[in-house]
Amino acid sequence: MIDQRKQAVSIRLAESDLRNVKLIAKRLGVRDSDIIRYAIKSMLGRISPLCDEGITGRNLVPVLVESGDELIRYFEFDAHRLESIVNAQADEDLRVDRGDIALLAMSGLREHYLVMRLKDGYGSEPAGSSARSLRNYLYDKYVYGAAESRHAEVKAAEAEVRADQQRPAA
Repeated sequence: MIDQRKQAVSIRLAESDLRNVKLIAKRLGVRDSDIIRYAIKSMLGRISPLCDEGITGRNLVPVLVESGDELIRYFEFDAHRLESIVNAQADEDLRVDRGDIALLAMSGLREHYLVMRLKDGYGSEPAGSSARSLRNYLYDKYVYGAAESRHAEVKAAEAEVRADQQRPAA
C-alpha cells in the first residue's frame, strides 16, 4: 500500500519571492501554501519527462526548448552537463548533436551570439527572435524531422509489402 499522506517541507525563499507569494495569495483569496503547491505542480508538469529515465536524446528536446532556458540559467548548466543529461543512455539514433546542445546551453546567453550560431545551422539569418528561431530549428530537426523520417520509413515498408504481394509466385 502506498502512503498518500502529505509531508511538510521547509524551503528557503528570498524575501521578494515570499512577498510575491503573499501578494498573489491575497489577490486570489487563497493560502500562501496553495500558491507554493501550485508553483511546484506547474513546474513538475512542465518538466515531468525528466522524471522518466527512459526518455532521452531527441525525446527531451521539447522539454528543454520549452523550459530549458530557465533550467539552464537557474542551475547554471554548461553544454557538457546538458549533454550528459540529454544523451546519457540514449540510443545512437536518438542522440542530439553536440552543436545543438551547445545552442540550447547558449539560449540563456546574449542574443547576438545565439543568432550567429543559429545562422550556421540555418545557413542564413533566421527570421524572428532568436528564442523562436532556436525553438523552430530544434523542433524541425528533432521532433518533426524524426516523425517525418519514421513516417517515410513506414510508407516505404508498406510499399515493399504491396510490391511483394503483387509479384507472381514462382
